[in-house]
Amino acid sequence: MTDRQVLARTFEEERPQLRAIAYRMLGSAADADDALQDAWLRVHRTDVTGVENPRAWLTTVVSRVCLNALRSRKQRREDLLVHVPDPLISDESGPDPEQSALLSDSVGLALQVVLQSLTPAERLAFVLHDMFGVAFDEIAELLERSPAAARQLASRARRRVQEGAPPPDPDLARQREVVDAFFAASRDGDLDALVATLHPDVVLRSDGGTSRPQLNVVLHGREEVSRQASAARALAPFVRLALVNGAIGAVVVPQGSLQVVMAFTVSDGRIVAIDVLGDPERLGRLDLSALDR
Repeated sequence: MTDRQVLARTFEEERPQLRAIAYRMLGSAADADDALQDAWLRVHRTDVTGVENPRAWLTTVVSRVCLNALRSRKQRREDLLVHVPDPLISDESGPDPEQSALLSDSVGLALQVVLQSLTPAERLAFVLHDMFGVAFDEIAELLERSPAAARQLASRARRRVQEGAPPPDPDLARQREVVDAFFAASRDGDLDALVATLHPDVVLRSDGGTSRPQLNVVLHGREEVSRQASAARALAPFVRLALVNGAIGAVVVPQGSLQVVMAFTVSDGRIVAIDVLGDPERLGRLDLSALDR
Protein backbone atom coordinates (compact mmCIF):
# COMPACT_ATOMS: atom_id res chain seq x y z
CA MET A 1 0.00 0.00 0.00
CA THR A 2 1.44 3.40 -0.97
CA ASP A 3 1.83 6.32 1.45
CA ARG A 4 -1.05 8.12 -0.26
CA GLN A 5 -3.31 5.07 0.04
CA VAL A 6 -2.48 4.80 3.74
CA LEU A 7 -3.37 8.47 4.19
CA ALA A 8 -6.61 8.07 2.26
CA ARG A 9 -7.66 5.13 4.42
CA THR A 10 -6.67 6.98 7.60
CA PHE A 11 -8.60 10.06 6.46
CA GLU A 12 -11.80 8.03 6.17
CA GLU A 13 -11.20 6.28 9.49
CA GLU A 14 -10.51 9.59 11.25
CA ARG A 15 -13.20 11.63 9.45
CA PRO A 16 -15.52 11.89 12.50
CA GLN A 17 -12.63 13.11 14.68
CA LEU A 18 -11.33 15.51 12.03
CA ARG A 19 -14.84 16.89 11.47
CA ALA A 20 -15.29 17.36 15.22
CA ILE A 21 -12.06 19.35 15.37
CA ALA A 22 -13.17 21.51 12.44
CA TYR A 23 -16.61 22.08 13.97
CA ARG A 24 -15.13 23.27 17.25
CA MET A 25 -12.73 25.50 15.37
CA LEU A 26 -15.27 26.99 12.96
CA GLY A 27 -18.61 26.70 14.75
CA SER A 28 -20.51 25.43 11.72
CA ALA A 29 -21.13 21.92 10.46
CA ALA A 30 -21.19 23.21 6.87
CA ASP A 31 -17.89 25.06 7.34
CA ALA A 32 -16.41 21.94 8.95
CA ASP A 33 -17.36 19.90 5.89
CA ASP A 34 -15.79 22.54 3.62
CA ALA A 35 -12.61 22.43 5.70
CA LEU A 36 -12.40 18.65 5.36
CA GLN A 37 -12.90 18.92 1.61
CA ASP A 38 -10.14 21.54 1.40
CA ALA A 39 -7.86 19.37 3.52
CA TRP A 40 -8.53 16.35 1.30
CA LEU A 41 -7.57 18.37 -1.78
CA ARG A 42 -4.37 19.48 -0.07
CA VAL A 43 -3.52 15.88 0.73
CA HIS A 44 -3.74 15.06 -2.97
CA ARG A 45 -1.59 18.03 -3.95
CA THR A 46 1.14 17.36 -1.39
CA ASP A 47 4.09 14.99 -1.44
CA VAL A 48 3.19 12.62 1.37
CA THR A 49 6.24 10.39 1.08
CA GLY A 50 7.57 9.48 4.47
CA VAL A 51 4.65 10.67 6.60
CA GLU A 52 5.27 8.66 9.77
CA ASN A 53 2.08 9.42 11.70
CA PRO A 54 -0.85 9.80 9.27
CA ARG A 55 -3.36 10.61 12.02
CA ALA A 56 -1.27 13.44 13.49
CA TRP A 57 -0.37 14.70 10.00
CA LEU A 58 -4.03 14.89 8.96
CA THR A 59 -4.94 16.67 12.21
CA THR A 60 -2.28 19.24 11.38
CA VAL A 61 -3.58 19.73 7.83
CA VAL A 62 -7.20 20.19 8.97
CA SER A 63 -6.14 22.51 11.79
CA ARG A 64 -4.12 24.66 9.41
CA VAL A 65 -7.08 24.94 7.02
CA CYS A 66 -9.30 26.01 9.94
CA LEU A 67 -6.72 28.50 11.21
CA ASN A 68 -6.55 30.18 7.81
CA ALA A 69 -10.36 30.29 7.64
CA LEU A 70 -10.57 31.86 11.10
CA ARG A 71 -8.03 34.54 10.23
CA SER A 72 -9.98 35.47 7.12
CA ARG A 73 -13.32 35.38 8.96
CA LYS A 74 -12.08 37.60 11.80
CA GLN A 75 -11.59 40.47 9.37
CA ARG A 76 -15.02 40.00 7.74
CA ARG A 77 -16.91 40.02 11.07
CA GLU A 78 -15.27 42.93 12.84
CA ASP A 79 -18.35 45.13 12.34
CA LEU A 80 -20.83 42.59 13.78
CA LEU A 81 -22.12 43.05 17.32
CA VAL A 82 -22.53 39.31 17.83
CA HIS A 83 -22.40 36.21 15.69
CA VAL A 84 -24.30 33.18 16.95
CA PRO A 85 -22.83 30.04 15.37
CA ASP A 86 -24.97 27.68 13.33
CA PRO A 87 -26.78 25.43 15.82
CA LEU A 88 -27.18 21.67 15.63
CA ILE A 89 -30.87 20.90 16.18
CA SER A 90 -32.32 17.56 17.14
CA ASP A 91 -35.40 16.08 18.74
CA GLU A 92 -35.49 15.81 22.54
CA SER A 93 -34.93 12.06 22.20
CA GLY A 94 -31.32 12.90 21.39
CA PRO A 95 -28.97 13.82 18.56
CA ASP A 96 -28.44 11.49 15.65
CA PRO A 97 -25.14 9.56 15.42
CA GLU A 98 -23.54 12.15 13.14
CA GLN A 99 -24.40 15.00 15.49
CA SER A 100 -23.30 12.94 18.48
CA ALA A 101 -19.82 12.71 17.00
CA LEU A 102 -19.66 16.51 16.81
CA LEU A 103 -21.06 17.02 20.31
CA SER A 104 -19.17 14.31 22.15
CA ASP A 105 -17.47 16.83 24.45
CA SER A 106 -20.42 19.16 25.11
CA VAL A 107 -20.10 21.93 22.58
CA GLY A 108 -23.00 24.11 23.65
CA LEU A 109 -23.82 27.18 21.63
CA ALA A 110 -22.72 29.48 24.47
CA LEU A 111 -19.28 27.84 24.38
CA GLN A 112 -19.11 28.28 20.62
CA VAL A 113 -19.96 31.98 21.00
CA VAL A 114 -17.15 32.43 23.52
CA LEU A 115 -14.73 30.53 21.29
CA GLN A 116 -15.48 33.05 18.56
CA SER A 117 -14.28 35.86 20.82
CA LEU A 118 -10.82 34.31 20.99
CA THR A 119 -8.05 35.08 18.56
CA PRO A 120 -7.53 32.37 15.94
CA ALA A 121 -4.31 31.29 17.67
CA GLU A 122 -5.99 31.11 21.09
CA ARG A 123 -8.88 29.13 19.69
CA LEU A 124 -6.61 26.64 17.95
CA ALA A 125 -4.46 26.13 21.06
CA PHE A 126 -7.48 25.66 23.32
CA VAL A 127 -9.43 23.38 20.99
CA LEU A 128 -6.50 21.14 20.09
CA HIS A 129 -5.06 20.85 23.59
CA ASP A 130 -8.04 21.05 25.94
CA MET A 131 -10.57 19.23 23.78
CA PHE A 132 -8.40 16.81 21.80
CA GLY A 133 -5.24 16.39 23.87
CA VAL A 134 -2.78 17.52 21.21
CA ALA A 135 0.67 18.22 22.67
CA PHE A 136 1.86 21.82 22.89
CA ASP A 137 4.97 20.93 20.86
CA GLU A 138 2.70 20.09 17.89
CA ILE A 139 0.51 23.14 18.42
CA ALA A 140 3.60 25.35 18.60
CA GLU A 141 4.79 24.06 15.24
CA LEU A 142 1.40 24.82 13.69
CA LEU A 143 1.43 28.37 15.03
CA GLU A 144 5.13 28.91 14.42
CA ARG A 145 5.64 29.81 18.08
CA SER A 146 7.38 28.26 21.06
CA PRO A 147 5.69 25.53 23.14
CA ALA A 148 5.64 27.98 26.07
CA ALA A 149 3.80 30.55 23.94
CA ALA A 150 1.30 27.89 22.82
CA ARG A 151 0.71 26.95 26.45
CA GLN A 152 0.07 30.60 27.33
CA LEU A 153 -2.43 30.93 24.47
CA ALA A 154 -4.38 27.92 25.71
CA SER A 155 -4.30 29.18 29.30
CA ARG A 156 -5.61 32.61 28.28
CA ALA A 157 -8.36 31.00 26.21
CA ARG A 158 -9.28 28.67 29.07
CA ARG A 159 -9.83 31.61 31.41
CA ARG A 160 -12.07 33.34 28.85
CA VAL A 161 -14.10 30.17 28.38
CA GLN A 162 -14.52 29.62 32.12
CA GLU A 163 -15.69 33.21 32.57
CA GLY A 164 -18.01 33.35 29.56
CA ALA A 165 -19.42 29.84 29.22
CA PRO A 166 -20.31 28.24 32.56
CA PRO A 167 -20.83 24.47 32.32
CA PRO A 168 -24.51 23.58 31.83
CA ASP A 169 -26.49 21.35 34.16
CA PRO A 170 -25.85 17.81 32.84
CA ASP A 171 -29.42 16.73 33.65
CA LEU A 172 -31.65 17.43 30.63
CA ALA A 173 -34.78 16.95 32.72
CA ARG A 174 -33.73 19.77 35.07
CA GLN A 175 -32.84 21.92 32.07
CA ARG A 176 -36.27 21.33 30.59
CA GLU A 177 -38.02 22.18 33.86
CA VAL A 178 -36.34 25.60 33.93
CA VAL A 179 -36.88 26.34 30.22
CA ASP A 180 -40.53 25.24 30.49
CA ALA A 181 -40.97 27.66 33.39
CA PHE A 182 -39.35 30.44 31.34
CA PHE A 183 -41.76 30.02 28.44
CA ALA A 184 -44.79 29.56 30.72
CA ALA A 185 -44.00 32.81 32.49
CA SER A 186 -43.44 34.59 29.18
CA ARG A 187 -46.71 33.25 27.78
CA ASP A 188 -48.65 34.28 30.90
CA GLY A 189 -47.02 37.69 31.16
CA ASP A 190 -45.83 36.83 34.68
CA LEU A 191 -42.75 39.04 35.00
CA ASP A 192 -41.88 37.91 38.54
CA ALA A 193 -41.96 34.24 37.54
CA LEU A 194 -39.93 35.04 34.43
CA VAL A 195 -37.25 36.85 36.43
CA ALA A 196 -37.11 33.90 38.85
CA THR A 197 -35.90 31.60 36.04
CA LEU A 198 -32.95 33.88 35.22
CA HIS A 199 -29.55 34.18 36.86
CA PRO A 200 -28.84 37.76 37.99
CA ASP A 201 -25.98 37.98 35.49
CA VAL A 202 -27.77 36.26 32.60
CA VAL A 203 -26.67 37.30 29.11
CA LEU A 204 -28.81 37.20 25.97
CA ARG A 205 -27.01 37.30 22.60
CA SER A 206 -29.14 37.65 19.50
CA ASP A 207 -28.04 37.49 15.86
CA GLY A 208 -30.47 38.67 13.19
CA GLY A 209 -27.87 39.09 10.45
CA THR A 210 -28.15 41.91 7.95
CA SER A 211 -31.81 41.10 7.17
CA ARG A 212 -33.09 41.65 10.71
CA PRO A 213 -30.71 44.17 12.31
CA GLN A 214 -33.23 44.91 15.06
CA LEU A 215 -32.42 41.47 16.46
CA ASN A 216 -28.70 42.18 16.73
CA VAL A 217 -28.47 42.81 20.45
CA VAL A 218 -26.55 41.75 23.53
CA LEU A 219 -28.41 42.15 26.83
CA HIS A 220 -27.03 41.70 30.34
CA GLY A 221 -28.90 41.10 33.58
CA ARG A 222 -32.27 39.58 34.26
CA GLU A 223 -34.19 42.86 34.15
CA GLU A 224 -33.16 43.57 30.55
CA VAL A 225 -33.53 39.96 29.46
CA SER A 226 -36.94 39.54 31.08
CA ARG A 227 -38.24 42.70 29.38
CA GLN A 228 -37.07 41.36 26.02
CA ALA A 229 -38.73 37.99 26.69
CA SER A 230 -41.98 39.68 27.73
CA ALA A 231 -41.99 41.72 24.54
CA ALA A 232 -41.80 38.51 22.49
CA ARG A 233 -44.70 36.76 24.26
CA ALA A 234 -46.74 36.74 21.02
CA LEU A 235 -44.39 34.04 19.72
CA ALA A 236 -44.99 31.75 22.72
CA PRO A 237 -47.72 29.64 21.03
CA PHE A 238 -45.28 28.70 18.26
CA VAL A 239 -42.45 27.50 20.50
CA ARG A 240 -41.32 23.89 20.25
CA LEU A 241 -38.67 22.56 22.59
CA ALA A 242 -35.75 20.75 20.99
CA LEU A 243 -32.14 19.92 21.65
CA VAL A 244 -29.83 22.67 20.46
CA ASN A 245 -26.19 21.55 20.52
CA GLY A 246 -27.15 18.83 22.96
CA ALA A 247 -28.91 21.08 25.49
CA ILE A 248 -32.56 22.02 25.89
CA GLY A 249 -33.46 24.82 23.50
CA ALA A 250 -36.35 25.84 21.30
CA VAL A 251 -37.39 26.57 17.74
CA VAL A 252 -40.08 29.13 16.98
CA VAL A 253 -42.09 28.10 13.93
CA PRO A 254 -45.16 30.29 13.25
CA GLN A 255 -47.19 29.09 10.27
CA GLY A 256 -44.61 26.47 9.40
CA SER A 257 -41.77 28.97 8.89
CA LEU A 258 -38.71 28.83 11.13
CA GLN A 259 -38.26 32.28 12.66
CA VAL A 260 -35.92 31.79 15.58
CA VAL A 261 -33.68 29.18 17.22
CA MET A 262 -32.96 29.65 20.92
CA ALA A 263 -30.23 27.92 22.89
CA PHE A 264 -30.34 27.99 26.71
CA THR A 265 -27.54 27.41 29.17
CA VAL A 266 -29.01 26.30 32.51
CA SER A 267 -26.75 26.11 35.55
CA ASP A 268 -27.78 25.58 39.19
CA GLY A 269 -31.45 25.87 38.29
CA ARG A 270 -31.19 29.26 36.55
CA ILE A 271 -30.73 30.34 32.96
CA VAL A 272 -27.28 31.90 32.64
CA ALA A 273 -27.21 32.42 28.87
CA ILE A 274 -29.65 32.59 25.95
CA ASP A 275 -28.27 32.55 22.42
CA VAL A 276 -30.72 33.42 19.66
CA LEU A 277 -30.32 32.95 15.91
CA GLY A 278 -32.84 34.92 13.87
CA ASP A 279 -30.95 35.46 10.61
CA PRO A 280 -33.37 34.29 7.87
CA GLU A 281 -30.61 33.41 5.43
CA ARG A 282 -28.82 31.12 7.85
CA LEU A 283 -32.03 29.71 9.32
CA GLY A 284 -33.00 28.59 5.83
CA ARG A 285 -29.87 26.45 5.61
CA LEU A 286 -30.39 24.60 8.88
CA ASP A 287 -31.17 20.90 8.85
CA LEU A 288 -34.38 20.33 10.82
CA SER A 289 -34.98 16.78 9.61
CA ALA A 290 -34.19 15.39 13.08
CA LEU A 291 -37.31 17.11 14.44
CA ASP A 292 -39.49 14.90 12.26
CA ARG A 293 -38.42 11.66 13.92
